Amino acid sequence: MKFENSFDVEVPPAEAWAILTDVERVAPCMPGAELTEVVDDRNFKGNVSVRLGPVALTFSGAAAFEELDDEARSARVRAQGRDAKGRGGANADVRFRLVASGESATTVEITTDLQLSGAVAQYGRGVGMIKEVAAQLIGQFAEALHERIVADRAQAPPPAPPKPISGLALLWAALLRRLKRLAGAKTGGGGR
Repeated sequence: MKFENSFDVEVPPAEAWAILTDVERVAPCMPGAELTEVVDDRNFKGNVSVRLGPVALTFSGAAAFEELDDEARSARVRAQGRDAKGRGGANADVRFRLVASGESATTVEITTDLQLSGAVAQYGRGVGMIKEVAAQLIGQFAEALHERIVADRAQAPPPAPPKPISGLALLWAALLRRLKRLAGAKTGGGGR
């Protein structure tokens, strides 16, 4: 499944690029992520934990910069991981690019192509739910990144990393939207 997200960061594109391509600096900003090994400047290993209702998933795997274009400030990252309990896996092809938005701000545009396999695919069966989880992850990442930038500029210790997200609220919201659509279809209301 493919989906797109974006967020803004209050630094110029050159500074944003330097930050976002420094994996050791940004990995702690991703909710539930843990960088376990820096293989080289383009290859990394780690874990990502996500909670979907009562199911806690921890993916162990690797990520690599497949493409890095400093001039265009765009990159392609390929990541793959397996759930620690053998319930399946995830493969992602993530492309991001930076676009100036004003004199001292940058918009980060992200396109993700995600494939889930095994039982993990069943937990995240609804594409809408996966997109919502991704949007929430990106939102929390952007907040944590902002806090990190502020701390770096103040030469203060980095903030505590965000906790893994829980998909229970997302599941509930998705279920309510689905019920509203079904109710709207039966009454001719269009599911507003």
